[in-house]
Amino acid sequence: MKNVLIKSVWAIAFSFLGLLSYPNNVAAELAIDRIQRTGILRAGTNQDAAPFSFLDGNGQFQGYSVEMLHLIRAQLEQELERPIQLELVSVSTDERIPKILTGAVDIICDASSYTWEREKVIDFSLTYAQTGTRLLLPRNSPLQNAESLAGRKIAVLAGTTNELAIRQAHPEAKLVVVDHHYDGYDLLQRGAVDAFAADGILIDNWLQENNRILEFQAAEYFSKEGIACMLPENNSGLADITNYTLFRFIQHYLEGQEPAVTTFEKWFGDESIAPLTQDLRSLVLEKMELVIDLREAIFE
Repeated sequence: MKNVLIKSVWAIAFSFLGLLSYPNNVAAELAIDRIQRTGILRAGTNQDAAPFSFLDGNGQFQGYSVEMLHLIRAQLEQELERPIQLELVSVSTDERIPKILTGAVDIICDASSYTWEREKVIDFSLTYAQTGTRLLLPRNSPLQNAESLAGRKIAVLAGTTNELAIRQAHPEAKLVVVDHHYDGYDLLQRGAVDAFAADGILIDNWLQENNRILEFQAAEYFSKEGIACMLPENNSGLADITNYTLFRFIQHYLEGQEPAVTTFEKWFGDESIAPLTQDLRSLVLEKMELVIDLREAIFE
């Protein structure tokens, strides 16, 4: 198995910093050994981050990141030569890193963004999607850029890159910290805040899925961020398999191979619940091609 965990990829693909800090915590048993022993991959994901991860009407996890977890499970089964069960655990945004550090989950794939500060205490996979912070606003809102945010109430999720992006864009904005995406949407609809800052793809999905395009709009991007899985540090066995899986998926998509094309287009294509804008689609493809090019250049 080839190792595709290349940190230079991150240095080029991502530039956005976080401000979180957590104590170091090294599990006694490596994740790959635990998976081999138990036959279970314990994976954390978010139940309110469509189209990356969410609970459907039947209480089942769905989404692009959830499909990546199923691919990782299948690759683990092949590499470890034993049946592997995928156990999905609901994890909120502020629970992600603590659950990785304590070993409560082996991996987290939802809508997590890479930051160098987070990478000090956990590891990230290769990026497999691209998003960024946008503002969700009423159609008649005067807030269209960073300069207009002074003194305005902006809902943000605690401990996210979205929170950091707005703080950096305009420190005079009044941030209202919430625990879940639906809390931010609710505050905005009730007029308790002037805007809700969240991942652009999640906002686009909410607008489409709830048919609110005539009432609300998404303003400009305040940041561009790569989506990656979170992994425990110093667990190269699981990291290698995860990155190999994501690399092959990206490679197959760029080559037009199935089922990779159908999987990606299901969540982000023109007929999906969260179609990518042309600019964001171009950025996603650019980052995918960068991952492939760097890997080939390094391993020639």
